[in-house]
Amino acid sequence: MTIQQFTFNFFAENTYVVSDDETKEALIFDSGMMNEKENRQLSDYLTQNGLKPVAAINTHLHVDHILGVPYVHETYGFAPRAHVADIPLYQRAAQQATMFGMEFKEELPALAAPLTDADVVTCGHLTFHIYHVPGHSPGSLCFHEKNEKVILVGDVLFNGSVGRSDLPGGDHDQLIRGIKEKLLILPDETLVYSGHGPATTIGNEKRSNPFLQ
Repeated sequence: MTIQQFTFNFFAENTYVVSDDETKEALIFDSGMMNEKENRQLSDYLTQNGLKPVAAINTHLHVDHILGVPYVHETYGFAPRAHVADIPLYQRAAQQATMFGMEFKEELPALAAPLTDADVVTCGHLTFHIYHVPGHSPGSLCFHEKNEKVILVGDVLFNGSVGRSDLPGGDHDQLIRGIKEKLLILPDETLVYSGHGPATTIGNEKRSNPFLQ
């Protein structure tokens, strides 16, 4: 497995391309590109490495994580898969953008088949188990590849912090409870890839994250 991290838009959002090294199939997580330069960065990486996207996945549907959705849909034919609880956020993308002093006028495609924590997402030989961990957004999802000991968590958990819960639909107590019950039980060596900032491990966050003590 190869994970390529891109940091896009003025929210410094992390978009990930996760690929199976043998089959070259790839998943695009949280398309955050906001201009042509960032679009090219994503497409050039896929082309130069001979990767074949098989799905677009969203950990959640806050505006900074969906700015590149129209480009991915137009270029590769994939609308994002996400949790149904975040559909209202998706439908209010323009209003979300206004909250942060920006405009987002592009037309978003209809969401693809929804995801729940009863589902798995596959890519070549990779299998991602899904955990619904609301609190940052109602539909926040985490994607765990058990064999590779990797989890992509969106804005649920960060290196030394947790997702903000003061946005519409947020709930701090629910977020902390979900992190402790679903994420901190994973092996300490599990690599955590977040929606912003650097990677960390479950062990690091158990030991030193001030929000989880």
